[in-house]
Amino acid sequence: MEKHNFVTIADLSKEKILYLLDMAQEFERHPNRELLKGKVVATLFFEPSTRTQLSFQTAANRLGARVIGFSDAKTSSTTKGETLKDTILMVSNYADIIAMRHHIEGAAQYASEVVPIPIINAGDGAHMHPSQCMLDLYSIYKTQGTLENLNIYLVGDLKYGRTVHSLITAMRHFNPTFHFIAPEELAMPQEYKIYCKKHNIEFHEHTAFTEDEIAHADILYMTRVQKERFSDLMEYERVKNVYILHESMLHKARPNMKIMHPLPRVNEIAYDVDNNPHAYYIQQAKNGLYAREAIFCYCLGITLDDVRNDTTIIRSEY
Repeated sequence: MEKHNFVTIADLSKEKILYLLDMAQEFERHPNRELLKGKVVATLFFEPSTRTQLSFQTAANRLGARVIGFSDAKTSSTTKGETLKDTILMVSNYADIIAMRHHIEGAAQYASEVVPIPIINAGDGAHMHPSQCMLDLYSIYKTQGTLENLNIYLVGDLKYGRTVHSLITAMRHFNPTFHFIAPEELAMPQEYKIYCKKHNIEFHEHTAFTEDEIAHADILYMTRVQKERFSDLMEYERVKNVYILHESMLHKARPNMKIMHPLPRVNEIAYDVDNNPHAYYIQQAKNGLYAREAIFCYCLGITLDDVRNDTTIIRSEY
């Protein structure tokens, strides 16, 4: 059984991404199995999380694994001065795989080089969020029927938004056209614009956010302005409500257009949007369960054929 780390989406080929999406689809058909029975999954969240942490834990439980870990670094020995290296080495003695969120960029990569068990990056600073990216790709594929040749509008905090950074990296295989809508303070970092040019990804930058501006979107990906990333709170106050999506802005939207958001939202999507047929962010979060089940299996050497031939399906499903 070949095991893998899942640290960055940049490591995955087009074929491997589609392979994982096929696996996620199998788990959506039957999420309750015992493929990881006897395994121990550690979830180490040095930063706060709701959806990511709970969906990783739910994915592990639905696959028959046991879960250990912490959701607040204050409850761990890091408060006593223990280093990240020592923490993950100790946990690797007890678990078969670690899903880890950390505020330092590159922490997951470092962990993967230190411990002998697979590491899943559950978000490292403003850098990458590859498991969120897989559920985003699965959501796009489900709603559009393809990943190819789509108009994807990324709105809001594009400077610190690790979810949009991962999505750009993954979509390099599928000929997208990106539209970056952000205030100057939160514009897409230069390194990702250089990345787009290097990989022949078409992109356009805007500061206006109107119904005419978004009328040609296939995917409208809203993001939260992340207060926790700002060292200057006055700057945060200036930009926190700069773009708010209202239901009245959707009259010109394409029939296939879906609104996505990695959540949590603050003010960037008004509640009057929730019942609009274009809204997809709650279903998107649910897709995280299936994507993360696929990631666990991939990392632990369980193949798509293993999943398709699985006889441990538990029929009493929700």
